Amino acid sequence: MAIEFMGYKPLENDYKFWLVVNPTTWLIPTLIAVALTAILIHVVAFGLEGQGWHAPAPVAVEAAPAAE
Repeated sequence: MAIEFMGYKPLENDYKFWLVVNPTTWLIPTLIAVALTAILIHVVAFGLEGQGWHAPAPVAVEAAPAAE
């Protein structure tokens, strides 16, 4: 089965990506960068006023009496 998209044949050319991006070299630094980005986003999101640590406590609601 030959796949071709706009003159590009992925089955014949996709291996070239791994010649440039060697996973044995770049996998751990990539995972560390993603983890640091996620931590930074969460710190910023929780630091927003009215969100996260600054969010007001939820108001307690009394339960309605059971119907008889």
